[in-house]
Amino acid sequence: MSFRRSKDSRINDNDSGKWLSLGNKKAYKCLICAKTFDTGPALGGHQNAHRKEREEAASRILLASVISKFLGGQPHPPKGDSDKEDIDLTLNSPLYLLAVSGSNNNNGGNNNRKGSTKPTAVTTNKAVSTPLEAHAINETTTQKQQEQQQQQQVKNKKDKASSRRQSGIIPCGKRTDFGYAKDFDNKYTIGKLLGHGQFGYTYVATDKANGDRVAVKRIEKNKSLVSSQMILPIAVEDVKREVKILQALAGHENVVQFYNAFEDDSYVYIVMELCEGGELLDRILSKKDSRYTEKDAAVVVRQMLKVAAECHLHGLVHRDMKPENFLLKSTKEDSPLKATDFGLSDFIKPGKKFQDIVGSAYYVAPEVLKRKSGPESDVWSIGVITYILLCGRRPFWDKTEDGIFKEVLRNKPDFRRKPWPTISNAAKDFVKKLLVKDPRARLTAAQALSHPWVREGGEASEIPIDISVLNNMRQFVRYSRLKQFALRALASTLNEEELSDLRDQFDAIDVDKNGSISLEEMRQALAKDLPWKLKESRVLEILQAGVIDSNTDGLVDFTEFVAATLHVHQLEEHDSDKWQQRSRAAFEKFDLDRDGFITSEELRMHTGLKGSIDPLLEEADIDKDGKISLSEFRRLLRTASISSRNVPTSPSAQRNSRK
Repeated sequence: MSFRRSKDSRINDNDSGKWLSLGNKKAYKCLICAKTFDTGPALGGHQNAHRKEREEAASRILLASVISKFLGGQPHPPKGDSDKEDIDLTLNSPLYLLAVSGSNNNNGGNNNRKGSTKPTAVTTNKAVSTPLEAHAINETTTQKQQEQQQQQQVKNKKDKASSRRQSGIIPCGKRTDFGYAKDFDNKYTIGKLLGHGQFGYTYVATDKANGDRVAVKRIEKNKSLVSSQMILPIAVEDVKREVKILQALAGHENVVQFYNAFEDDSYVYIVMELCEGGELLDRILSKKDSRYTEKDAAVVVRQMLKVAAECHLHGLVHRDMKPENFLLKSTKEDSPLKATDFGLSDFIKPGKKFQDIVGSAYYVAPEVLKRKSGPESDVWSIGVITYILLCGRRPFWDKTEDGIFKEVLRNKPDFRRKPWPTISNAAKDFVKKLLVKDPRARLTAAQALSHPWVREGGEASEIPIDISVLNNMRQFVRYSRLKQFALRALASTLNEEELSDLRDQFDAIDVDKNGSISLEEMRQALAKDLPWKLKESRVLEILQAGVIDSNTDGLVDFTEFVAATLHVHQLEEHDSDKWQQRSRAAFEKFDLDRDGFITSEELRMHTGLKGSIDPLLEEADIDKDGKISLSEFRRLLRTASISSRNVPTSPSAQRNSRK
């Protein structure tokens, strides 16, 4: 299997050097220039310098190639043209911008801007509206040929403009008005440089009105991203998307606060909360053996999970959860975390998956590498961070990116090496449930907040609504009657400890704490799942269809809630022995004579349904022997079945439908 390199070049920094032990201190030796550094700003600046050298070298190589294609394979203008205007060989030249814009058409089926595409070939029949076109047209060309070329150029301009409209890509940010305020210089004074990423530099700035210090991310409009495979002008939609995400998450205690966005002719300015405590990664490295105590680790992880859960409720996936993307508000030991850098984040529609590979190698989830990822990938990344916090090592390691990816796909984390034998079983259980390779069986961010290890003081405080719980309720309505009955039977076999996360979710939805969920409370909960935005009529259907509300009293009690929101894949994956016991116990609620099969008569007695029961039984009767075995029953629980038609309904449901 081949893997595409992640957009985040920072994952390669560790591959250009190695860590050394100098007494009680650690030092980093650069393998490029053989210099040695302590941890801190000097090391970061040195690595940034090497990265910039690589980017500039790649830029010049591609630029030379582009110019060669435009000039008929020659790196310089043809002889005899010395009296013409010199060719501009800089990255801002019209030729360079035109060449890049000609290579920026994405024909992939995925509309996600994170996936890299190879540039299309740049040919000389592109419309050239610069002095360079004199070099591309031979002086001996006849008037008729010139007219034909001019017609072709007009056609190419129209084609290129149409292609840009279809792809949604605006190739030259410098010519674009983002629609932001234009008075940045009147309101802020830029100070010292804090750092920089792929697209922009971040500075400390001062508000002229009140003297408050803020962070300003300054993005050059014609800044180009350079990687091993492509050169693309900054995507305007990327900047707008990042601002939109910051606005959507405004007010969350663990997300860097967004204040405003500005622009001028050359730059876009994103004004944010200033965090002066540095990156979480630096705080980890400063700890003894680069590891946290369990108590301190739980505090850090809880804040990350709250960010992920909030993102997922907004239909957002962060896609690059790692210690470098969490800042500390201050240098205090108990400083709160602030999530930052949403450059790879994106909105995702319900039921859809991302098909591109993005993120940072050490933290990337298996489903990302399989090109079928969603919100679950954020939880995997938090699981990796938790593992590092507790033991000071990465769970998946190799010298190369491809090697790391293979480790992620094939192997499990090691919980046998020191210090894991001394770490609590609750912590190990928590990490294992976040690093489940099957995303369906992995804990959600909200579920993880209910885990005993991460609960604050033993209590689950401020648990957000879990999108998977809301989704399970929607799915439950579409299940066949037999599967609904089977899930109710399975739910009745679980104890309070096993249902602790669902109890937290029930309490979060039950606002008035009267022990049942009303129509209004259900409406409020479903409204928080922003990507769905269900109409009230649909909420009424979910609640009053006699499906979740099995006794049709207009309220959902905890037992009914559990049946509709169970995570069956998690039950099976987390403890296979307990799954065998629970599923058998549920089966025996139907198998009244204990002969190992559910017959149509037993099904009728358990459900209380009238009329022919055969359509219900046939759904689960795979071998068509007229009865349901234990294995067929378990298969029914695992798979989401389509609602059966022409299936008799219970007397209570019939009365409700007549109402």
